[in-house]
Amino acid sequence: MAKKTEARGIIYLSCTECGERNYTTSKNRKNDPQRLELTKYCCRCRIHRVHKETK
Repeated sequence: MAKKTEARGIIYLSCTECGERNYTTSKNRKNDPQRLELTKYCCRCRIHRVHKETK
């Protein structure tokens, strides 16, 4: 039987201004090797800011 490998992994998104980790999501690391950047709402800053992928 073949060994199953996990291509999708859980990643954390943190605010670029305050650095707080607000969101978790998953992505396929084989198809998207670069870091993810999304515009999300930051509850500490109380405004929409760019959130980047962290480890």
